[in-house]
Amino acid sequence: MKRIIKRAILVIAVLFVCCLIGFFVWTQQTYEPTKELLKSVGDIEHEDDWVTFKPNGTNKEVGVILYPGAKVEPEAYGYLGNVLSDAGYTVGIPKFNLNLAMLEANKAEEWINRNPSIKKWFIGGHSLGGVSAATFAHKNPNVVDGVILLASYPASGDDFSNKDTPILSIYAEKDGLTTRDKIEETKSLLSRETVLFEIQGGNHAGFGMYGKQKGDNEADISATTQQDIVAEEIIKWLEKH
Repeated sequence: MKRIIKRAILVIAVLFVCCLIGFFVWTQQTYEPTKELLKSVGDIEHEDDWVTFKPNGTNKEVGVILYPGAKVEPEAYGYLGNVLSDAGYTVGIPKFNLNLAMLEANKAEEWINRNPSIKKWFIGGHSLGGVSAATFAHKNPNVVDGVILLASYPASGDDFSNKDTPILSIYAEKDGLTTRDKIEETKSLLSRETVLFEIQGGNHAGFGMYGKQKGDNEADISATTQQDIVAEEIIKWLEKH
Protein backbone atom coordinates (compact mmCIF):
# COMPACT_ATOMS: atom_id res chain seq x y z
CA MET A 1 0.00 0.00 0.00
CA LYS A 2 2.80 2.41 0.94
CA ARG A 3 4.54 1.62 -2.34
CA ILE A 4 1.37 2.48 -4.29
CA ILE A 5 1.02 5.79 -2.41
CA LYS A 6 4.66 6.67 -3.08
CA ARG A 7 4.24 5.92 -6.79
CA ALA A 8 1.08 8.02 -6.92
CA ILE A 9 2.86 10.95 -5.28
CA LEU A 10 5.77 10.56 -7.69
CA VAL A 11 3.42 10.54 -10.70
CA ILE A 12 1.63 13.66 -9.42
CA ALA A 13 4.95 15.43 -8.85
CA VAL A 14 6.17 14.57 -12.34
CA LEU A 15 2.90 15.78 -13.89
CA PHE A 16 3.11 19.02 -11.90
CA VAL A 17 6.66 19.65 -13.09
CA CYS A 18 5.66 18.90 -16.69
CA CYS A 19 2.79 21.38 -16.40
CA LEU A 20 5.17 24.04 -15.10
CA ILE A 21 7.61 23.40 -17.94
CA GLY A 22 4.78 23.47 -20.46
CA PHE A 23 3.49 26.77 -19.05
CA PHE A 24 6.95 28.30 -19.16
CA VAL A 25 7.47 27.24 -22.78
CA TRP A 26 4.05 28.66 -23.69
CA THR A 27 4.88 32.06 -22.15
CA GLN A 28 8.09 32.27 -24.17
CA GLN A 29 6.31 31.88 -27.51
CA THR A 30 5.80 35.61 -27.88
CA TYR A 31 4.48 37.95 -30.55
CA GLU A 32 7.36 40.08 -31.81
CA PRO A 33 7.26 43.51 -33.48
CA THR A 34 6.86 43.47 -37.25
CA LYS A 35 9.58 44.59 -39.63
CA GLU A 36 7.25 47.39 -40.72
CA LEU A 37 7.20 48.76 -37.17
CA LEU A 38 10.96 48.52 -36.71
CA LYS A 39 11.52 50.26 -40.04
CA SER A 40 9.13 53.11 -39.23
CA VAL A 41 10.28 53.68 -35.65
CA GLY A 42 14.00 53.01 -36.00
CA ASP A 43 16.10 52.42 -32.89
CA ILE A 44 14.02 51.75 -29.81
CA GLU A 45 15.45 52.86 -26.48
CA HIS A 46 15.47 50.63 -23.41
CA GLU A 47 15.97 51.32 -19.72
CA ASP A 48 16.47 47.96 -18.07
CA ASP A 49 13.23 46.08 -18.78
CA TRP A 50 11.35 49.14 -20.01
CA VAL A 51 10.88 50.31 -23.60
CA THR A 52 10.97 54.10 -23.40
CA PHE A 53 9.87 57.01 -25.56
CA LYS A 54 10.67 60.52 -24.36
CA PRO A 55 9.80 63.81 -26.08
CA ASN A 56 12.58 65.56 -27.97
CA GLY A 57 10.70 68.85 -27.97
CA THR A 58 7.99 70.15 -25.68
CA ASN A 59 7.47 67.95 -22.64
CA LYS A 60 3.96 68.10 -21.26
CA GLU A 61 5.16 66.59 -17.96
CA VAL A 62 2.54 63.90 -18.49
CA GLY A 63 3.45 60.23 -18.42
CA VAL A 64 1.75 57.29 -20.12
CA ILE A 65 2.39 53.70 -19.08
CA LEU A 66 1.20 50.96 -21.43
CA TYR A 67 1.03 47.31 -20.37
CA PRO A 68 1.46 44.88 -23.32
CA GLY A 69 -1.04 42.16 -24.04
CA ALA A 70 -0.25 38.61 -22.94
CA LYS A 71 2.89 37.23 -24.62
CA VAL A 72 3.34 40.37 -26.74
CA GLU A 73 6.80 41.95 -26.74
CA PRO A 74 6.73 45.58 -25.53
CA GLU A 75 8.52 46.75 -28.69
CA ALA A 76 5.38 45.78 -30.64
CA TYR A 77 3.75 48.94 -29.26
CA GLY A 78 6.67 51.08 -30.38
CA TYR A 79 4.75 52.83 -33.16
CA LEU A 80 2.13 54.03 -30.69
CA GLY A 81 4.74 54.99 -28.10
CA ASN A 82 6.67 56.96 -30.71
CA VAL A 83 3.62 58.94 -31.85
CA LEU A 84 2.66 59.77 -28.26
CA SER A 85 6.19 60.94 -27.43
CA ASP A 86 6.20 63.14 -30.55
CA ALA A 87 3.08 64.76 -29.08
CA GLY A 88 4.99 65.56 -25.87
CA TYR A 89 4.15 62.59 -23.65
CA THR A 90 6.70 60.45 -21.81
CA VAL A 91 5.91 56.79 -22.48
CA GLY A 92 7.05 53.63 -20.71
CA ILE A 93 6.19 50.10 -21.87
CA PRO A 94 7.39 47.33 -19.53
CA LYS A 95 8.52 43.79 -20.20
CA PHE A 96 7.00 41.43 -17.65
CA ASN A 97 8.26 38.22 -16.13
CA LEU A 98 6.92 35.36 -18.24
CA ASN A 99 5.49 38.04 -20.55
CA LEU A 100 2.27 38.27 -18.51
CA ALA A 101 1.19 41.58 -16.96
CA MET A 102 -1.09 39.82 -14.49
CA LEU A 103 1.98 38.53 -12.64
CA GLU A 104 3.28 42.08 -12.00
CA ALA A 105 0.33 44.45 -11.93
CA ASN A 106 2.30 46.94 -9.79
CA LYS A 107 5.12 47.22 -12.33
CA ALA A 108 4.07 50.82 -13.05
CA GLU A 109 5.53 51.90 -9.72
CA GLU A 110 9.04 51.45 -11.14
CA TRP A 111 8.52 53.89 -14.01
CA ILE A 112 6.69 56.41 -11.83
CA ASN A 113 9.52 56.41 -9.27
CA ARG A 114 12.12 56.84 -12.03
CA ASN A 115 10.40 59.93 -13.42
CA PRO A 116 9.69 62.29 -10.50
CA SER A 117 9.37 65.28 -12.86
CA ILE A 118 6.16 63.88 -14.35
CA LYS A 119 3.15 65.60 -12.77
CA LYS A 120 0.32 63.48 -14.15
CA TRP A 121 0.21 59.75 -14.86
CA PHE A 122 -2.09 57.79 -17.12
CA ILE A 123 -1.88 54.02 -17.20
CA GLY A 124 -3.32 51.70 -19.80
CA GLY A 125 -2.81 48.49 -21.63
CA HIS A 126 -3.82 46.16 -24.40
CA SER A 127 -6.07 43.16 -23.75
CA LEU A 128 -4.99 41.38 -20.53
CA GLY A 129 -2.39 44.11 -20.09
CA GLY A 130 -5.26 46.58 -19.80
CA VAL A 131 -6.93 44.41 -17.18
CA SER A 132 -3.78 44.58 -15.04
CA ALA A 133 -3.39 48.31 -15.68
CA ALA A 134 -6.95 48.86 -14.45
CA THR A 135 -6.11 46.87 -11.31
CA PHE A 136 -3.16 49.15 -10.60
CA ALA A 137 -5.28 52.26 -11.20
CA HIS A 138 -8.06 50.97 -8.96
CA LYS A 139 -5.62 50.35 -6.12
CA ASN A 140 -3.72 53.63 -6.62
CA PRO A 141 -6.32 56.37 -7.24
CA ASN A 142 -4.03 59.04 -5.77
CA VAL A 143 -1.27 58.20 -8.26
CA VAL A 144 -3.15 57.54 -11.50
CA ASP A 145 -5.03 60.36 -13.26
CA GLY A 146 -6.75 58.18 -15.84
CA VAL A 147 -6.99 54.77 -17.50
CA ILE A 148 -6.60 53.80 -21.17
CA LEU A 149 -8.15 50.47 -22.17
CA LEU A 150 -7.20 49.07 -25.57
CA ALA A 151 -9.43 46.12 -26.43
CA SER A 152 -9.67 45.64 -22.69
CA TYR A 153 -11.82 46.05 -19.59
CA PRO A 154 -11.55 46.04 -15.77
CA ALA A 155 -11.66 42.78 -13.84
CA SER A 156 -14.82 42.20 -11.80
CA GLY A 157 -12.98 43.14 -8.62
CA ASP A 158 -11.96 46.54 -10.04
CA ASP A 159 -15.30 48.31 -10.17
CA PHE A 160 -15.00 51.97 -11.24
CA SER A 161 -18.76 52.54 -11.56
CA ASN A 162 -18.93 54.77 -8.46
CA LYS A 163 -15.73 56.64 -9.30
CA ASP A 164 -14.93 59.71 -11.38
CA THR A 165 -11.74 58.18 -12.81
CA PRO A 166 -11.34 59.30 -16.44
CA ILE A 167 -11.32 56.19 -18.65
CA LEU A 168 -10.81 55.89 -22.38
CA SER A 169 -11.95 52.54 -23.77
CA ILE A 170 -11.03 51.88 -27.41
CA TYR A 171 -12.21 48.66 -29.01
CA ALA A 172 -12.39 47.32 -32.55
CA GLU A 173 -15.22 46.15 -34.77
CA LYS A 174 -13.48 43.00 -36.03
CA ASP A 175 -11.84 41.97 -32.74
CA GLY A 176 -12.08 38.20 -32.37
CA LEU A 177 -10.79 38.11 -28.79
CA THR A 178 -12.11 41.14 -26.92
CA THR A 179 -15.44 41.13 -28.72
CA ARG A 180 -18.21 43.72 -28.70
CA ASP A 181 -20.18 41.39 -26.42
CA LYS A 182 -17.32 41.43 -23.89
CA ILE A 183 -17.16 45.22 -24.02
CA GLU A 184 -20.92 45.43 -23.45
CA GLU A 185 -20.75 42.87 -20.66
CA THR A 186 -18.15 44.88 -18.71
CA LYS A 187 -19.52 48.40 -19.32
CA SER A 188 -21.08 48.38 -15.86
CA LEU A 189 -17.57 48.35 -14.34
CA LEU A 190 -16.53 51.57 -16.06
CA SER A 191 -16.56 54.97 -14.38
CA ARG A 192 -18.95 57.86 -14.85
CA GLU A 193 -16.19 59.61 -16.79
CA THR A 194 -15.69 56.97 -19.49
CA VAL A 195 -15.35 57.61 -23.20
CA LEU A 196 -15.90 54.64 -25.51
CA PHE A 197 -14.65 54.58 -29.10
CA GLU A 198 -15.02 51.81 -31.69
CA ILE A 199 -12.52 51.46 -34.52
CA GLN A 200 -14.39 50.47 -37.66
CA GLY A 201 -12.64 47.62 -39.46
CA GLY A 202 -9.99 47.17 -36.76
CA ASN A 203 -9.09 43.94 -34.98
CA HIS A 204 -7.35 42.79 -31.80
CA ALA A 205 -3.77 42.54 -33.10
CA GLY A 206 -4.05 46.01 -34.63
CA PHE A 207 -3.65 47.60 -31.22
CA GLY A 208 0.00 46.67 -31.60
CA MET A 209 2.13 45.80 -34.59
CA TYR A 210 3.07 42.13 -34.26
CA GLY A 211 1.27 40.38 -37.08
CA LYS A 212 -1.65 37.98 -36.90
CA GLN A 213 -2.89 36.57 -33.61
CA LYS A 214 -4.56 33.23 -33.04
CA GLY A 215 -8.31 33.56 -32.56
CA ASP A 216 -8.49 37.05 -34.05
CA ASN A 217 -10.45 38.13 -37.13
CA GLU A 218 -9.04 39.69 -40.27
CA ALA A 219 -9.04 43.48 -40.18
CA ASP A 220 -10.40 45.68 -42.94
CA ILE A 221 -7.72 48.29 -42.27
CA SER A 222 -3.93 48.09 -41.95
CA ALA A 223 -2.18 47.90 -38.59
CA THR A 224 -0.61 51.31 -39.26
CA THR A 225 -4.00 52.87 -39.96
CA GLN A 226 -5.40 51.38 -36.75
CA GLN A 227 -2.38 52.60 -34.79
CA ASP A 228 -2.88 56.13 -36.15
CA ILE A 229 -6.54 56.07 -35.09
CA VAL A 230 -5.65 54.81 -31.62
CA ALA A 231 -2.96 57.45 -31.19
CA GLU A 232 -5.26 60.23 -32.39
CA GLU A 233 -8.01 59.24 -29.95
CA ILE A 234 -5.59 58.90 -27.03
CA ILE A 235 -4.00 62.30 -27.70
CA LYS A 236 -7.40 64.03 -28.01
CA TRP A 237 -8.48 62.44 -24.73
CA LEU A 238 -5.25 63.26 -22.92
CA GLU A 239 -5.50 66.91 -23.94
CA LYS A 240 -8.85 67.12 -22.17
CA HIS A 241 -7.47 65.71 -18.93
